[in-house]
Amino acid sequence: MPLSHPSVPRQHLHTRRVEVRGYRREDGLWDVEGHLADTKTYSFLSKERGEVQAGEPVHEMWLRITVDDDLVIRAAEAVTEASPYKICPAITPNFARLVGIRIGTGFRREVKRRLGGTEGCTHLVELLGPIATTAYQTIYPYKARQEEEAGERRPRKRPGVLDTCHALASDGEVVRTHWPEFYTGG
Repeated sequence: MPLSHPSVPRQHLHTRRVEVRGYRREDGLWDVEGHLADTKTYSFLSKERGEVQAGEPVHEMWLRITVDDDLVIRAAEAVTEASPYKICPAITPNFARLVGIRIGTGFRREVKRRLGGTEGCTHLVELLGPIATTAYQTIYPYKARQEEEAGERRPRKRPGVLDTCHALASDGEVVRTHWPEFYTGG
């Protein structure tokens, strides 16, 4: 459904595209790859790059993490194909510092500790948000489907997503329907 009201007349100037994909690997691990691209609708002169044409990426960056079933990062690789400054790609090796971090409680804090400020790239660090969400959305539904198809009925532990948003409030209808053993409503 589109937004309810049309905006006032306006001029399109900037587009940011973010795409993230999750993959099951043959070795049992998972790859999650993110791609970020910023473009302008107009050409401009850059002191470092010369003429940047309309539609040519101002930023174009890739980030892949490899995680295990517990969402612990086992490998990480970043690439900067386009950036406003020539020095920007030099920071990409630092993203190997993600190895060992578990996606879950405290993830953003630990990323900031390892890659915050001048130790990282704002855009690549920003890309980790959608990558983390995609890792979760790739792995847990796949594993649940595999268990269901195998007829496995293990006792469930409290899902980490409960109470993380309005829809998943532990006293709400969604939790009562899908996870009744963790429902806290009346």
